[in-house]
Amino acid sequence: MKLPPLLVVDDEKNMRLSLQTVLEGEDYQVRLAESAENALKMLQQEEFFMVITDARLGGMSGYEFLRAAGEKRPGLPILMITAYATPKLAVEAIKAGAIDYLAKPFEPDELLHAVGRCGERHRLLAENAALKARAGDGIRLEQIIGESPKIRELRQLIQTVAPTDATVLILGESGTGKELIAGAIHSLSRRANATYVRLNCAAIPETLLESELFGYERGAFTGAHRTKRGYVEEADGGTLFLDEIGDMSRPLQAKLLRFLEDGSFTRVGGTQEMKVNVRLIAATNRNIVDAIKKGEFREDLFHRLNVMQFRPPPLRERGQDIPLLARHFLKGFAAKLGRSLKDISPLALQALQAHVWPGNIRELRNVIERAVILEVAEEVQPSSLPDFEVESRLREGIQVPPTHPRDENLTDALLRFEKEMILRALEASEGSLGKAAAALGLSRHALRYRMGRLSLGVDGAVDEDTDAGTGSAAR
Repeated sequence: MKLPPLLVVDDEKNMRLSLQTVLEGEDYQVRLAESAENALKMLQQEEFFMVITDARLGGMSGYEFLRAAGEKRPGLPILMITAYATPKLAVEAIKAGAIDYLAKPFEPDELLHAVGRCGERHRLLAENAALKARAGDGIRLEQIIGESPKIRELRQLIQTVAPTDATVLILGESGTGKELIAGAIHSLSRRANATYVRLNCAAIPETLLESELFGYERGAFTGAHRTKRGYVEEADGGTLFLDEIGDMSRPLQAKLLRFLEDGSFTRVGGTQEMKVNVRLIAATNRNIVDAIKKGEFREDLFHRLNVMQFRPPPLRERGQDIPLLARHFLKGFAAKLGRSLKDISPLALQALQAHVWPGNIRELRNVIERAVILEVAEEVQPSSLPDFEVESRLREGIQVPPTHPRDENLTDALLRFEKEMILRALEASEGSLGKAAAALGLSRHALRYRMGRLSLGVDGAVDEDTDAGTGSAAR
């Protein structure tokens, strides 16, 4: 983990420069202040991992500075040095808040040892804060629920790619679990104990996105009263997940491309080139090919991001997973809301599988939460589900990432088209097998056979004729 700078406060120029030479020789970043008053201003403007100050300064003394700095930056380690060392002054310095006390003249190794301890303390505190921030928030592979072939392949690919440092691009519709994939990759990587930083590029105004990503120097723009580290610095040593990267402006795309080359960047308003070690995962729900053709997304950035590509399938292409996901959400919401719901009725499952889910897993999650709130029986009934009228009209606006001809043969294409037709017929008939079969020009038996072959969940489907004797009817 890269340390922030340390601050040296001394009114003697030669002493300041001598300390700077020794410390920079050990790769520490050093800032200099000639007075306590200047040092207090610098503490408001920039982050430091420690301060080294002389006890006697022109103007405010080192002891007064200790107390003032302790009020402004509680917990900041301050090392005091002086040419007038006595046990009484040492005690006074420690009482005022100094972490250590060095008497002049001292050996460089004594100074470096004290600084090294402060640096290690800063690292441990930062790591502890990062672990606390992630406590209970780690994403496990088991959270990617489903047994359809595409989901099994997805989990296997995550396990293969995660231990590497390869850049990852996730392409998929909104609500398909792109953030889950990114989190699982980080959790299974060698960086799992380091920081995981997430940034939604669409949620931040374009004018602020660069400063949030790369940070800014004091005075870079109106309101920039102090230097601020960006997301790339926060993620140093860990993983940075850029969601909705397709909404990033082209000028910022160029800067991101440069960053991806070697991890170097410059803060907004700054001139100093900085460097971090970050693994990047990017995601977008846009049709990336169309965005490139329209000149809205750089092709060279796409190729740089596209080292490993993940394409989570939309929910309509994994019908057999709908019952698994629905029951998973049911269990979670029932426990959260204190309800005794045990399962989902066959008719309700049939209705769920007949819907085309333009909002994907996120939409299914919301539907189950609504059902848990409304249902009074022990099982979720169709009456607790929405009629999907508005949701179905959204189907026309779905943008599906294009399938490359090499990824789909004629048989796969025909099966996909057949599944689409059956789903639409079931939706139009409100889940009635008889009406759907008639619309498709099939017998009910043939429709049930095809639904089973396409993993559309024939279990629980009700045929009006065969169930007429029991008084049941399909939706």
